[in-house]
Amino acid sequence: MTAKLVLDAADSVGESLVWHAERQRLVWVDIIGRRIHAFDPTSGDHRIWPLAGRPTSIGLRVDGGAIVGMERDICLWDWHGEPVPVREVEPDLPANRLNEGVVAPDGSFWIGTMRNNIADDDSPLDAPEETGRIYRYSPDGRLTRLSDDSFAITNTFVWPATDRFVTADTPKNTLYSYRIGADGLLSDRRILQQGFGRGLPDGSTMDAEGYVWTARVVGGACLTRTAPDGRVDRVVELPCSWPTSCAFGGPDLATLFVTSARFTMTSGHLAANPQEGGLFALDAAVKGLPANRFG
Repeated sequence: MTAKLVLDAADSVGESLVWHAERQRLVWVDIIGRRIHAFDPTSGDHRIWPLAGRPTSIGLRVDGGAIVGMERDICLWDWHGEPVPVREVEPDLPANRLNEGVVAPDGSFWIGTMRNNIADDDSPLDAPEETGRIYRYSPDGRLTRLSDDSFAITNTFVWPATDRFVTADTPKNTLYSYRIGADGLLSDRRILQQGFGRGLPDGSTMDAEGYVWTARVVGGACLTRTAPDGRVDRVVELPCSWPTSCAFGGPDLATLFVTSARFTMTSGHLAANPQEGGLFALDAAVKGLPANRFG
């Protein structure tokens, strides 16, 4: 499996990659770059929407628009202008920000928080505190905290079964599996995978066989494919050192795309490795699943 650069996006922190089947385009955010991308891998058409604030995640809506996590707010966005806030998350925790956000199979938007690690000038902030939580934002506007468990950095939101949810705490280098109760809340936390020796877990996606593909950020330079029992089934090398998220796309969902970051890298490293922050593609020899829709 050889990954190739398909777009020299030069993202500071590319994240939250999703395939828009109707538009046959990939959509993702650049958190520090304050922009949203849309890219057609067939034609090469690439569009960028600059934003005033930092988007941290994006999902698709059933009405054709998008749902966007900004630093403090869940927003609605219709492919023009600024995202419109509909719900502030954790107004009592101003030092926190939003991070991972993914539309769930039931049409709700699951969003994770963390202690803010980006300064006003876009430099990194030390944020070791475990103040992150996971929430469910429903189409009727309700926001529910799903667990009392705290996280340093929330990442990886996938649903292997109707009653199971897998997430990651990046600094802990751990994937967790939860049971989703009849009330929608999370319990029965188990360690699915821990301590893999390359990088740390960032964004993930599931394939049609029920395996979880995870971007290994912070120097991991690879993707892992994790079996339902937590075993690392496969490791795919990447020509970028900080892969951040991944999604299956293309007409038959047979191509695996990967975003990456160049945040904190030196000018010397970027001169020698200009592909950092790019968008990559590979044939994973397995197909993916369609993206869920909010609402």
